[in-house]
Amino acid sequence: MAAPRLRWRCGRAAGPWGGLRRVHQQAQRAGGTKGLLAAQCERGLFQEVFPAQSAEEQLPGLLAPGRPPLTAYCGFDPTADSLHVGHLLAVMALLHFQRAGHNVIAVVGGATARLGDPSGRAKAREPLAAERVRAHARGLRAGLRRLFDNHRQLFWAGGGPLGQAALLDNAGWLGRQPLLDFACGAGGRLRMGTLLSRQGCQARLRSAEGMSLAEFLYPALQAYDFLHLHRHHGCRVQLGGADQMGNIMSGYELVTRVTGEHVFGITVPLITSTTGDKLGKTAGNAVWLNRDKTSPFELYQFFVRQQDNIVERYLKLFTFLPLEEIDHIMEMHAKEPEKWGPQKRLAAEVTKLVHGREGLESAKRCTKALYYSSVEALEAMSDQELQELFRQAPFAELMLEPGMNVLDLCRKANAIPNGPSGYQKITDGGVSINGIRETNPETVLVVGQHILKNGVSLLRIGKKNYYVIKWLQL
Repeated sequence: MAAPRLRWRCGRAAGPWGGLRRVHQQAQRAGGTKGLLAAQCERGLFQEVFPAQSAEEQLPGLLAPGRPPLTAYCGFDPTADSLHVGHLLAVMALLHFQRAGHNVIAVVGGATARLGDPSGRAKAREPLAAERVRAHARGLRAGLRRLFDNHRQLFWAGGGPLGQAALLDNAGWLGRQPLLDFACGAGGRLRMGTLLSRQGCQARLRSAEGMSLAEFLYPALQAYDFLHLHRHHGCRVQLGGADQMGNIMSGYELVTRVTGEHVFGITVPLITSTTGDKLGKTAGNAVWLNRDKTSPFELYQFFVRQQDNIVERYLKLFTFLPLEEIDHIMEMHAKEPEKWGPQKRLAAEVTKLVHGREGLESAKRCTKALYYSSVEALEAMSDQELQELFRQAPFAELMLEPGMNVLDLCRKANAIPNGPSGYQKITDGGVSINGIRETNPETVLVVGQHILKNGVSLLRIGKKNYYVIKWLQL
């Protein structure tokens, strides 16, 4: 049977189904309390549910408290070796399913990444070699495992049993699927008209570059993921970003044609920049979740800098805070906007989920050292934190010599020019050490003042030029 084209959009009227009001009514009839679907529609995390009619009739009851657990999955293609903030809402959706007692599967697309998802793209992705995809897949699995572990350890305080979580790679089944068997099996159940009618497919086919067969087959392979997971893990819900609705519809069509059973798709919003561009690797604006690509400090600062007109929405999307607590945070913000309370709470919650408690403490230390000139924070920083915070700053290792002064330090670090102009740079107040301005070039360096307990000096020339000095054999 052909897949219904109508989707139910949470939070607003959608066709004859009445949007969020109907969800609340269904949840109350199903269990007397607000279920997972209604709660996440209210937070704005669940954007569209497909297919609309059967979702309205069945999902609130299936997801109601006390019912047997369902299994939901979401896929993540390893086109890079790290997840980024744009992936985080899909992970949050999995975690909310898990918190409601349902089982979740995070699928790393070790096979589908070789083809490249054409959704929302004006041209084909650069092909990735098999070994590179495998390396990226290892990075994604480690990142996903860390998110699930941090959630269980830091955000689940014995509120009941969590649903089970599994990490799979679709190379495990697609890599063993003979081409002819796939074409005769799943390929025989998918309709060309449906695939060709997608707006993204139409746009690519009309473009000068066209669309490769590999890209065209991508929705079919993702659809087969859903069928495989339904057969082997009882999966009935596929989660994905709003740009994945076409692929989700293909999965629905394949599973229902092959099995005759009801399955569902749920999308989450796309996170965009202030200019409206989707956050991600392709747009060049990715905020990564792996520490070696984006430090805890940089992640923390990304969320601290969110504007007032978006921070309440992000608190609902990116945190597990109750809505009543978010309302209180925003009420306090209205009274004391200069404290940036919602932004700091948002940044703290996300950084703790991504990097753990130590990652959050690291971000706070770096913030105090850089923006508040805190000597205590600077002394407590590890070499890794210094390198993360001053990623572009030159690092120098020096030996402390008897009588060594400010001028000697600046010259040995190649921070000022030789001759009178460098000397004058200091006397004019353009040099600071550990946040303290030094105007006397002849001042002798003192351990505990110019050289911190961790054997580090932070030298700043002007407003933005930093040099990190590591002292040897103190």
